[in-house]
Amino acid sequence: MKPNNRRCISCRKVGLKQEFWRIVRVFPSGQVQLDEGMGRSAYICPQQSCLLAAQKKNRLGRSLRASVPEALYHRLWQRLSQSNNQKQT
Repeated sequence: MKPNNRRCISCRKVGLKQEFWRIVRVFPSGQVQLDEGMGRSAYICPQQSCLLAAQKKNRLGRSLRASVPEALYHRLWQRLSQSNNQKQT
């Protein structure tokens, strides 16, 4: 069976699905959320540079064809800082 490869919307790196964070525009409500639900998905690397570029250039919004709330970006930044703290210990 072939591995599930995905591409980061920011840096365009291709890797296994588990290496990325998944952001979903849920069908039919159109709500944008993290990791769960069925609908249009976008994947992003868990790195500061990718998240900063995605937020600054609205890459998530364009990829999902929806407006991405600031609360979602805030949760992504929190998740990034938590993962960095876990790597340091």
